[in-house]
Amino acid sequence: MTNDPPPPERAPGLYVHVPFCRTKCPYCDFASSTDRSLAARFVAAAATEAARWRGRFACFNTLYVGGGTPSFLGADELAALLDGVRGALPLGEKAEVTVEANPDDVTPRLAGRLRSIGVDRVSLGVQSFDDGELAFLGRRHDAVRASAAIACLREAGPPSLALDLIFGFPGHDEARWRHTLDEALAAAPEHLSCYALTVHERTPLGRRQAAGECVSASDERQRALFFLADRLLAGRGYVHYEVSNYARGDEHRSRHNTRYWDRTPYLGLGPAAHSLLGRRRWWNPRGIGPWLAAVEAGRDPAAGEETLDDDELLVEELMLGLRTSDGVPLDRLAVRADWKQTLAELVDAGLLERRGDRVAPTPAGMLVADALPLRFLPPVSPAGGGAPDTGGS
Repeated sequence: MTNDPPPPERAPGLYVHVPFCRTKCPYCDFASSTDRSLAARFVAAAATEAARWRGRFACFNTLYVGGGTPSFLGADELAALLDGVRGALPLGEKAEVTVEANPDDVTPRLAGRLRSIGVDRVSLGVQSFDDGELAFLGRRHDAVRASAAIACLREAGPPSLALDLIFGFPGHDEARWRHTLDEALAAAPEHLSCYALTVHERTPLGRRQAAGECVSASDERQRALFFLADRLLAGRGYVHYEVSNYARGDEHRSRHNTRYWDRTPYLGLGPAAHSLLGRRRWWNPRGIGPWLAAVEAGRDPAAGEETLDDDELLVEELMLGLRTSDGVPLDRLAVRADWKQTLAELVDAGLLERRGDRVAPTPAGMLVADALPLRFLPPVSPAGGGAPDTGGS
């Protein structure tokens, strides 16, 4: 048996969840706290948790610091966090290092410091260039501040810029969405994420919806906005490689997030973080208190785990792979005779297409990606909630 490390494209990814925000956005369902007094303990505990895994994963090829709002920590604590984690676990020389940031936190000092400590990619939570939409989302910045943050990062920050955008507000139309897309494209970002506004029950927006208020656009409108982004960004040279993600060329795909979609091993540190190694997945508690208590006491902080059987593994491969332009191997859809007919129907409907020895969704298929696997198998919901908590900025 060889002890050589896996090739870079299969090397594991490392995620650190920073559970702090200055304020909580009304649409956000990610685990976060506004109690910044725990920040120093969190930074130390993240390094301690990382050290528990020394020697149990191969050299990491990506490091993603998400949240919450990592930039809320500030330049010095972010540097300490990265130093602690990188000192405990091996990170490849050419690893992709991403930090999420909010526009109102970006200063020339932060931008320059991120670059100096080895961050090569910033994911900036712009969400919109319309002040009314930003107010609806409870964002602290306005469009002018978003543009200033982008300019600051372009001048002094890491070389790769990713922008997060949201569409599907009440009354959102194509003209307003095109304005936001055009403003984003003016910065020539290496990566764009365009998320449909999702309303979660336990958020303020969810409670407003439960009370009868309209808090999102209709399905028909969201469909039109999705296809507008697909057409416009394709025309500007962006690759639509996952339901919500576009890269300015394949070299600018998020190497870290691709690990979630193709089930490459990943290790998550911090509250609410998920990890995957082979068929085994485990997750930490959402609250920073229980996570801190366990790590500081020298205990494993995991709140739960599961091991996938063959059927669950196949369902997960379909659910993740059919979200991406890479799709899934054709032979994974040939394990049952009746699936051939299902595949033919989905191809005829323009939702899937064959690409050599793989099957991938069309743009229309990406719009309904969550439903595609259900045409082959009934859903299997992981006990821990399934997808990793990859944060949000």
